[in-house]
Amino acid sequence: MRLIEHPRARAWFLILSLLILFGGDAWRYSVGWGVWGVVAGGLGIASVVILVQGRHHWSIGGLPYPFVVFMVLATVSLAWSQYPAASALGLATTWFTVIGALALAISFSWGELLNGLARVLKWLIAASLLFELIIAAIVRGPILPWTVQPEVAVPGYDTIPKMLYWSRNELFETFDDGRIQGIVGNANHLGFLALLGLIAFSIQWATGSVNKRWSITWIAIAGATLFFTRSATVTVALAAVAITAVGLLIIRSRRTEGARRWSAVGFVALAGAGAVVGFALRGTIFGLLGKSSDLTGRADIWQTVIGLAEQRPAFGWGWISFWMPWTEPFKGLVIRNGVVQVQAHDTWLDLWLQLGIVGVVVFGALVASALLRAWLAAVDRPRTLPGVTDAYSALTLLPILVMVALVVQSIPESRLLGEYALAMLVIVAVKTKRPDWTVRTL
Repeated sequence: MRLIEHPRARAWFLILSLLILFGGDAWRYSVGWGVWGVVAGGLGIASVVILVQGRHHWSIGGLPYPFVVFMVLATVSLAWSQYPAASALGLATTWFTVIGALALAISFSWGELLNGLARVLKWLIAASLLFELIIAAIVRGPILPWTVQPEVAVPGYDTIPKMLYWSRNELFETFDDGRIQGIVGNANHLGFLALLGLIAFSIQWATGSVNKRWSITWIAIAGATLFFTRSATVTVALAAVAITAVGLLIIRSRRTEGARRWSAVGFVALAGAGAVVGFALRGTIFGLLGKSSDLTGRADIWQTVIGLAEQRPAFGWGWISFWMPWTEPFKGLVIRNGVVQVQAHDTWLDLWLQLGIVGVVVFGALVASALLRAWLAAVDRPRTLPGVTDAYSALTLLPILVMVALVVQSIPESRLLGEYALAMLVIVAVKTKRPDWTVRTL
């Protein structure tokens, strides 16, 4: 029997994979990099076995071309990398992430992925709230990660930088500019998990796959968690997701193909105009959200990254995914509040820095193609037989809403280049190009 066909192994593989992807920092802060690496490595090996055993269900030629080209480009960049050892390590983590995502994409249906994602997000959100409650009520002070982390604090800094704390003990201060970070140790990360939870729990509610009272309860919990993180960037992503969902529901309510087509054109035009207006009024918008127009100092980071990228504009300095602060030129490249940064806080600038303009174009094609196919999957009436259309399913909203959230997040964060965000991009890109042949449910 193949590994992925054993029910218990199948369930464990899905849940553990999503826990490693979405809760990576929680693992590293609590049990350390070694344990996290062993579990992630074991899942990577299992993913290879699953891909080999399921080779009749997939082929390299059947994968999205931009995805294949991007992985080739990132890999061969080792030849011109200015930090070959760091590039090799970055490539290893990227390949493990991508292989795991491919195994999930070919082995599980959208329904299974939705249920697995919702389950993992419930655990992470609930654990984060409980964690912050214990810190606020019992510990009553900020705490650092339990295990040693890579050194990112600037030597000689007077106090421990706030960015290095696992929890800042701000749960009871959320109505006074306090922000919770949860077990993932980052308010923006936890806020994005809450946003994904809102998407997943809402779709479960709409499909009726879960008791509606529990669905509504978890929607409320996810919404409260997002509020407690006070993440301006995730709030903007939430607005984009909500507008997209409303627009899609309006389009899908039209009775004729022509009406749906014109509604889609109108929505895209309005969304584009709204994005332009939003960018022009970004100072006012972020001011209302309690943030500066440069997203709390990100403009200075971007300027530094642009200056470095301009030195090698075509093919970049070499792939590394997240920066390694002990490697030049990232060692001390950008310092915020006493902490050496490990990303450009913009996916596209990070791509330009690492893989040049060529990398930006290739990765942009991957994102655009995945976004387009996810959109078509949401607006096209499903067909089981030629000339026969079925009713829309709320499940088909999952890939497009996740893609919208990822695209918006790619502007203030570089998370799309690694771990859960890259994995979700690969899953959407691969699954929207192939039949959803798996019919099992967890």
